[in-house]
Amino acid sequence: MLRLIALLLIIPLLDALLLVVLTGVVGWELVVLAVVLTALVGMLLVRAEGRHTLRKIQEKSARGEVPTDELLDGALLLVAGATLLTPGLVTDLVGFLLVVPFTRYPIRLALKKWVVTPYVDQKTGGFATGGIYVGGFPNDDDDGAGPGTGTGPFGAGGGSGPTAGGETIDVGEDAYDVESSDESGS
Repeated sequence: MLRLIALLLIIPLLDALLLVVLTGVVGWELVVLAVVLTALVGMLLVRAEGRHTLRKIQEKSARGEVPTDELLDGALLLVAGATLLTPGLVTDLVGFLLVVPFTRYPIRLALKKWVVTPYVDQKTGGFATGGIYVGGFPNDDDDGAGPGTGTGPFGAGGGSGPTAGGETIDVGEDAYDVESSDESGS
């Protein structure tokens, strides 16, 4: 979370530094023209890609499929629109990376792998993605599979109880002796 906040603070700083440097090199008129043109062209691209994504969502929904990729594309297009409207060339570059399908595809894959899937696994206990422990008891070595064969909460080994640490604890016969209460005079 701290890295995200740092990134959100660094991008406007880089934008301001780049605008100051470019103003000294080419003049403020060309810098303002570049910022305005990149914002306009970017917003036209966001609008076109948004319509295309909305059409794909409607088609998948009509077929009864879940439009997960298209919904992620829609979210990325919203972020792209916000960054393109923010004045600056660095934010415009980030916006263009999110608008163009060729560069948006790997970003969407990374977002699914590192954000969406872990979130869904956490909320469903692994049932949505199939990352659940199946077969036998956790840490059961009798079937030869051993600990760590599942990917759910018990698949990583560990645990507690009579086989804590993978070692069987032997208690003697006298541990099972129970005194009877027949002599209490009932």
